[in-house]
Amino acid sequence: MLLPIPALLRPEDVTALRALIDAADWEDGNATSGHQARLVKHNLQLPEDCEAARDAGQIVLAALSGNPLFIAAALPLRIYPPMFNSYAGGQTYGLHVDNAMRLRAGTDFRVRCDLSMTVFLEDPAAYDGGELTIETRFGAQTVKLAAGDAVLYPSSSLHMVQPVTRGRRVASFFWIQSMVRDDAARDTLFELDQSIQTLAAQVGQGDPAIVRLTGVYHNLLRQWAEA
Repeated sequence: MLLPIPALLRPEDVTALRALIDAADWEDGNATSGHQARLVKHNLQLPEDCEAARDAGQIVLAALSGNPLFIAAALPLRIYPPMFNSYAGGQTYGLHVDNAMRLRAGTDFRVRCDLSMTVFLEDPAAYDGGELTIETRFGAQTVKLAAGDAVLYPSSSLHMVQPVTRGRRVASFFWIQSMVRDDAARDTLFELDQSIQTLAAQVGQGDPAIVRLTGVYHNLLRQWAEA
């Protein structure tokens, strides 16, 4: 599943978040990279443990917790604290797959990376390039969204950030461990949930068929979920 999530952050949230991170000290994006990533990764990144990253991350997490589309699609169990990166002057992140596990340095907090998420934080007209290109079974999909919009996609996907040739691309990125590990099962639950919501709006939440379908959804979730 490759799912855009429009207006995850309100304009005022983007403004507040950018005020925090723009004033912070950025470092080489490879400060936290493994050997393979260093071969293709060229960007700047906020240190994970800096105050600006923590405070800005709380804005993103608050938005996620109140977004029904994200909850339905990701079925989140754990979310790695949001991180922030910047690309300018030809910087890019070549084709790669995200690590299967992500460990928070100095803690016992770890996340199995089932899903990856990018939240765009810059007006797309303000920079050239910087598209997020994701390989899917239908071919390569290119994503460049408005500030505050986000995209959710499987962490197992090959993906890259195209070179930024003008301006500056700023984004938040992080990983989600879902209650449902299997991509196909998670996609089935999402499609069922969205269909139930559409039908309920037409015939009413209390319709017997909606009640039965809701039971099917929860029984499948009960079978597939890990908690």
